[in-house]
Amino acid sequence: MIVALAAVCVLAAGRGQVPISPSEVAGSLLHRLGLDLGPMPSAVQGENALWLVRFPRVVLAVIVGASLGCAGALMQGVFGNPLAEPGVVGVSAGAAVGAAAAIVSGVTFLGGWTTAAAAFAGGIVTTFIVYGMSRAGGRTEVVTLVLTGVAVNATAGALLGLLMFLTDDDGVRAIAFWQLGSLAQATWGAVAVAGPCALAGLAVAVALSRRLDLLALGERPARHLGVDTERLRITAIVVTALLTASAVAFTGIISFVGLIVPHLIRMVAGPGHRVLVPASALGGAVVVVTGDLIARTAIEYQELPLGVLTAVVGGPAFFWLLRRTRARAGGWG
Repeated sequence: MIVALAAVCVLAAGRGQVPISPSEVAGSLLHRLGLDLGPMPSAVQGENALWLVRFPRVVLAVIVGASLGCAGALMQGVFGNPLAEPGVVGVSAGAAVGAAAAIVSGVTFLGGWTTAAAAFAGGIVTTFIVYGMSRAGGRTEVVTLVLTGVAVNATAGALLGLLMFLTDDDGVRAIAFWQLGSLAQATWGAVAVAGPCALAGLAVAVALSRRLDLLALGERPARHLGVDTERLRITAIVVTALLTASAVAFTGIISFVGLIVPHLIRMVAGPGHRVLVPASALGGAVVVVTGDLIARTAIEYQELPLGVLTAVVGGPAFFWLLRRTRARAGGWG
């Protein structure tokens, strides 16, 4: 997964209106590290294209993909449900509402961190709402989880529409950007804000992996083995909100990454979270970098919204998972 991520990052950095070969991309990176190895970009403005446009975009794509993939794995472990995912259950939409509210109101009390903090607040409130409403009798019901997600997404969509009605043209464009999802506004400043949030969330998620494995045995066996299940769930929910906020704050809603990637990793490597969580982060990064590469190069001189592209692929995958889960449960009647 690490090799695949490195390869797709180099490829993505070299593709665009100014073509740069993989060897020139590697040479530019090594040159910045003080190593005069490999050729430098030969295209006019090639060096500027790499360091001002493409590298920030690729790095932010890695951060967003890793955050969403890891958040999906955490949510599925906490809810005990393979259908849980920040976009499906409305956490991404809640974070987007928080970020959009900060943009429309013009609040800047935390400087460059204001939008990310508002997204975190929206994400964590939504996550606790979903958690509280989908649990019954000590377990999470599939139907309740899906219906709660539908309700939360609908409510978030209405709030975003209200904010669009109340704001000016610039605010409308900004909120439309949140709803579609894109990496077009990636900058090193965005990387500097999203990166620490994502790294902190990923570190805590990896630390929780062993206890999530014990939680998968059931609440009572996990408690007998010394796991404080309620504290574990609350910690995982806060980490999920932090990871989702770091992804949504600068890219908008990018759905289904946290659903598809952990499921594919689980099929290959098994359900153990000590492998699943870091592998889902790497897999999510690979998916988002690849998706962004397709989004900006599939149509010449135009860019597809990344959130729309992932939804086109993720929607059918979610439908298949829904039917598969229902068949295994013997129906929900």
